[in-house]
Amino acid sequence: MSAFDPVTIGIVSISDRASQGVYEDKGLPALRDWLGRALKNPITFVERLIPDERERISATLIELADQAGCSLILTTGGTGPAPRDVTPEATLAVADKEMPGFGEQMRQISLRFVPTAILSRQVAVIRGSSLIINLPGQPKSIAETLEGLRDGDGKPVVHGIFAAVPYCIDLIGGPYLETDDAVCAAFRPKSAVRPPRAP
Repeated sequence: MSAFDPVTIGIVSISDRASQGVYEDKGLPALRDWLGRALKNPITFVERLIPDERERISATLIELADQAGCSLILTTGGTGPAPRDVTPEATLAVADKEMPGFGEQMRQISLRFVPTAILSRQVAVIRGSSLIINLPGQPKSIAETLEGLRDGDGKPVVHGIFAAVPYCIDLIGGPYLETDDAVCAAFRPKSAVRPPRAP
């Protein structure tokens, strides 16, 4: 038995062409890899590769939150200004609460690299006891926004969004997520830190 709570995480790659097999999807492997390195918890992934269709995206998020029991759902793709980019609208359509700080921080991180980061429209919401976050489409940008930026000594320059995810999931009744500090140190108030559990 693990010393850490098991967690079910939904990962959704949203792309017309990848879902049609025109090119290989890189979003799902990038999410699996980063989460596998960042979390100490045993993870069950529920994966979906779907086209840029608003109703399909909303239905997938509802399924993962309500039926599959995913405490965390991460999407990648479909957050720009192009006509087919409808992930934020589909996400907001299923929300109980919006969590605007996640999108604001992702854009702050990405602006360190490209001025076009202001065109990104990622949102984050809570549905029931699930936290749903839209991430950028590129694997490098996924890691940067989750992990944040560090200086040459490894000290955080800009905090990544994942530092706030475990405490958010605590507050909505999910499992206690524990991170590998070398990848991303979770932040909790001292009163919310749980002592290590014997395996």
